[in-house]
Amino acid sequence: MRLSRLIQLFLTAVLANTAAGQEMEPRAYSPAPRGTQFVLLSYGHQSGDVLLDSSLPLKDVSISLNAASFGYGRTFNFAGRQANVAVLVPYIWGTAQGTVFEDQINVRRSGGGDMRVRFSTLFKGGEALAPKEFAQRKPSTIIGASVSIVIPTGQYDPARLVNPGSNRWAFKPEIGISKPNGRWTFEGMGGAWLFTTNKSFLGSSRREQKPMASFQGAVIYTLRRRMWVSVNATFYSGGSTVLNDTANEDRQRNARVGATFSYPLNQQQSFKVVWAKGVTTRIGGNLNTIVFAWQYAWFK
Repeated sequence: MRLSRLIQLFLTAVLANTAAGQEMEPRAYSPAPRGTQFVLLSYGHQSGDVLLDSSLPLKDVSISLNAASFGYGRTFNFAGRQANVAVLVPYIWGTAQGTVFEDQINVRRSGGGDMRVRFSTLFKGGEALAPKEFAQRKPSTIIGASVSIVIPTGQYDPARLVNPGSNRWAFKPEIGISKPNGRWTFEGMGGAWLFTTNKSFLGSSRREQKPMASFQGAVIYTLRRRMWVSVNATFYSGGSTVLNDTANEDRQRNARVGATFSYPLNQQQSFKVVWAKGVTTRIGGNLNTIVFAWQYAWFK
């Protein structure tokens, strides 16, 4: 029973890491006129295997997760530079399962996920322009920075093995560069996730997680105005966990690839499809992802 409980703890620690570092976000530092506002509705599905330490008597671990999200964002003038703030609120439901010796563990959960807030600003090539001024600008190299914050607002029960919420804060400072060349745009981003301690992990246990570096790249081709397609890749490393001062052998070193297609429905609306899959996975989620998103944007 003690061994089974320890394995369940380890399983939960890995499942809690599957989403971190896996996001790919082309055009995250693209310019927009000041006063631009948008709302976003999206649905995403992730499924696949979770790879663990082979010395554990735990096999056939897989997850199937869904997330419906609502987002709002706007651009504004920040010391003469374009800045943006965005908020995303998800609702998550799905299952996680695995086999311990001959026993099947199957967990089903649903509930509100942790809120995400992102602030970004452009240092180079991102002057805060009115819509008419913005329409006359020439594309140029952009260098920007951002901070993403995961706020522990999601549903969390310390007595449960798996929860939609994480019961901790997470911060990701990042810097990015975008270089246009005709219809092509080349992007690169680098940052790191930093995590606070969950002091109520499965009761009164303390679960810590070390920082996790994250690198992204994208090649974007513009088909016509506001219609574009991109090929994306990400690599993330680190994020090993410590449970009650005992280190787990769950350091991640994984890579993913994906593609994004954005189609304008009219002047204010657009529809986006995102696909991604794992390429190499040392520890953690080797997942297939599909996301559908609708966005409505307007000027103040």
